[in-house]
Amino acid sequence: MKTINQDLEDRIARHPCYSEDAHHYFARMHVPVAPACNIQCNYCSRKFDCANESRPGVVSEVLKPEEAVKKVLVVAGEIQQTSVIGIAGPGDPLANPQKTFDTFRGVAEQAPDLKLCLSTNGLRLLEFVDTIHELNIDHVTITINAVNPLIGQHVYSWIFYEGKRYKGLEAAEILINNQLKGLEALTERGILCKVNTVLIPGVNDHHVEEISKAIKERGAFVHNIMPLIVTPDTVFEKNGIRNPTAKEVQQVQEKCSGSLKMMKHCRQCRADAIGLLGEDRSAEFSKEKIMDLPVHYDGEARKQFQDELEKKVKQNKKKKQEKAAKIRNEITTSSPGIRMAVTTRGNARVNLHFGHAKEFLIFDVQNDSINFIGVRKVQSYCIGKVNCGTNKGPILAETAEILKDCQMLLSSGIGETPKKYLLDRGIVPFVKSGNIEELLYESSKFYRYMNSSEPIFS
Repeated sequence: MKTINQDLEDRIARHPCYSEDAHHYFARMHVPVAPACNIQCNYCSRKFDCANESRPGVVSEVLKPEEAVKKVLVVAGEIQQTSVIGIAGPGDPLANPQKTFDTFRGVAEQAPDLKLCLSTNGLRLLEFVDTIHELNIDHVTITINAVNPLIGQHVYSWIFYEGKRYKGLEAAEILINNQLKGLEALTERGILCKVNTVLIPGVNDHHVEEISKAIKERGAFVHNIMPLIVTPDTVFEKNGIRNPTAKEVQQVQEKCSGSLKMMKHCRQCRADAIGLLGEDRSAEFSKEKIMDLPVHYDGEARKQFQDELEKKVKQNKKKKQEKAAKIRNEITTSSPGIRMAVTTRGNARVNLHFGHAKEFLIFDVQNDSINFIGVRKVQSYCIGKVNCGTNKGPILAETAEILKDCQMLLSSGIGETPKKYLLDRGIVPFVKSGNIEELLYESSKFYRYMNSSEPIFS
């Protein structure tokens, strides 16, 4: 008989957002069918679209439900790692209920192996809890940025609810009440809920622990504390609100980790993102392209592929545990920890050149333990052959600043100029391809061997 914990593990085993292990192997697809939104957050603007921009609310095109279903079948046939179909905008899915649920019904009928996932601000959640349950939408994400209306009134400009626009304290009270009651109603029905909270310096940064406690009491499965991305032409940009630092995000996550499981691998994806977390293949599957593409969706072939993939995830997890146990038995003295940055294009491997990295995974390695800290985004050092000879100093300086608390960088390759630049700033590049966990242990041994005075991460 399965335990409750084992049942939960099975339910998240192929969901890259809910499982830190799965996110290296399984892919998600967001279908942008919900353009309208019923609240205005002070950090949100959907005016800008850049192919290289990863930010919620951003899309290149909006699809009709029938177009979205066709796109799902094409993508799921081409990218067999695709395990989850989500609707996250570009507005709010529940402000567009007909389009949202028509899309989910179409996917469920034609591709029943795919998990269905919904992201919402929660304003109309209570209205649709039964529909969500009936359609077997097993994973729901709610963005909750405050549980105290006195704080919430500074996060939102307005809400539009039951035919009326509300502002200020009244708007925050309505929204927060509906979010928390909706969360409770979902978890009572056994639906797994992730709560996203945008960390906003000077607004809710002192309040996130209270949010974490409130959502745990209502049955949330995981809490995702995300850094604010200040967007041009928003209230926060005009008021001089800044993005939080990586250290500030980590400190808040650590304060809340005693209350609830933390998600640290979030990429704050676009509402039309396709592929593994950390990559976006949406440009390969534009509406213009997919309408002419044949569907090669094979449910049996996908099942076989994903069964093997899940088996691989479990085997790697077991190897990791065995490796840690072996190291524990070999340890005679405790060594200081080393913080490392890793470049990867997925599959739990160091398999990406430094110059192509748009993000780094950050880990702390200490004797027998590896602790995943989070994701830090950067501008790619290499942006094409045309710019190959141009001055990259500002990009390197920005990258070095983002990685300044790291002692090592693991990548499959790095040029001489960035290598020397990082070495001069105390960051040691370690170039090798392979499994991330194994190389973290290997490179940490190398670092300790090369340094008699070992640094301790802060």
